[in-house]
Amino acid sequence: MIAAKQAFFFNDLGPRQVQADFSGGMLSSDGGVLLLRQADAGLGLTWSLAACFDDGRAQLYVDHSVQHLVTQRTYGTALGYEDVNDHDWLRRDPLLAVACDKRDPLGEDRFNPAHRGVALAGASTLNRLELSHNKSTRAHKLKHDPRKVEACLLAKGVRCLPKRAAEIVVDLDAMGHRLHGTQEGRHFSAYYDDYCYLPLYVFVGDFPLWAQLRTSDKDGADGVVAALEKIVPAIRKRCRRARIIVRGDSGFCREKIMAWCEGQKAVYYCLGLAKNSVLVERLSPALVGARMRWCLCGGANVREFLEFAYQTGTSWSRSRRVIGKAEVTAQGSNPRFVVTNLPAKGFQGDEDKTRFTPARFYEELYCARGEMENVLKQQVLDLRADRMSTHYQASNQLRLWFAAFAYLLLERVRTLGLAGTELARATVGSVRLKLLKVAAQVSLSVRRVYVQLSSAYPLQALFRLCHRRLMALVPASG
Repeated sequence: MIAAKQAFFFNDLGPRQVQADFSGGMLSSDGGVLLLRQADAGLGLTWSLAACFDDGRAQLYVDHSVQHLVTQRTYGTALGYEDVNDHDWLRRDPLLAVACDKRDPLGEDRFNPAHRGVALAGASTLNRLELSHNKSTRAHKLKHDPRKVEACLLAKGVRCLPKRAAEIVVDLDAMGHRLHGTQEGRHFSAYYDDYCYLPLYVFVGDFPLWAQLRTSDKDGADGVVAALEKIVPAIRKRCRRARIIVRGDSGFCREKIMAWCEGQKAVYYCLGLAKNSVLVERLSPALVGARMRWCLCGGANVREFLEFAYQTGTSWSRSRRVIGKAEVTAQGSNPRFVVTNLPAKGFQGDEDKTRFTPARFYEELYCARGEMENVLKQQVLDLRADRMSTHYQASNQLRLWFAAFAYLLLERVRTLGLAGTELARATVGSVRLKLLKVAAQVSLSVRRVYVQLSSAYPLQALFRLCHRRLMALVPASG
């Protein structure tokens, strides 16, 4: 206490001394975590995720329930604390303890007297949560069921889709997560020129439905059909009349994926197709026309599109519709191809019958696939989903899921609380920085927890609006 009040000085400000000490009381730099808690109450995310764990501990001696641990880990990831080591000091944050529903945010009710005064779990406890699937010792009794966690993410993501949607676009992508150790399943990838994992991500817009950790010695399309066999029925249950379009780059242009979609009712695909000499030859009339136009227009980029039927020699079971883009730039020709089973004349009942004509199909439908890459950048840059630092692949898969759940939670805050505001289309990193990172002083009494947010916070009106909207959500428990 004496050390906390001992002052230290900085350079004077004119005639005034600049003096500091550590007597400010219980403070937090994450005042917006209460908004996460409120959004979580409406989504029921951490409650459902906690149900995927089996707690084999003697409950008489347990200070931190599975619900507390899962909530602490998910909120910590959303707030930018992606490593469990961060929780060795984050465990003292009284506001995070409030968000995790700790009845005593000061931790004075801990079973072990030596631990009193610290409300939340430390790195070692959270590490056991992640490793219990791989280890069977008296200290590792928090095993999770991967199938339940997988189903939980799918259910929570699908729940965000509008029920009356007429069309759902399911985006597929694979992203290399580099490894810096001897993790289980590590493999050298020539494409990334490093050792890495190659997780499969499936999104609908901004909503994550699937995050599957795979080793990089497999094809990028490995496991896609098995994933779609679970994802498509889940979407159908939510959006009964929706047309489903599976979209991906050329890494997913595989016979088994296309044949599976063709065998389903109202399931279509829009996939990139790697160019070859036959395809380029079929596109040559459009390339010649594009070069002539390029010469006439003085060097501006020129595009022409051509549609034709195409079948490979052995790998494809049937002829399919291919759209070629003949683009000529100052750097030369840039031919690209897309394969699809969507009809060129559209569907019966559609108001716009020209949506799937070659030019519009490529530029409006296929090129919109790039938005998923922006989502994956947020996963990696803002939530550090590529932090695969445990030895076991199963525990690294759990970390990938925690990042996906954290993204879904932040997305709900953005969509439900910030619609129509300046942060409506912000990245989750910007939402965290501008909305969640608010200085707060916490005071406790018998009757209430009083949180005093910084008076200098510049987005007070936005914070109040977001709070009002999230408070209006119906609790997930009903």
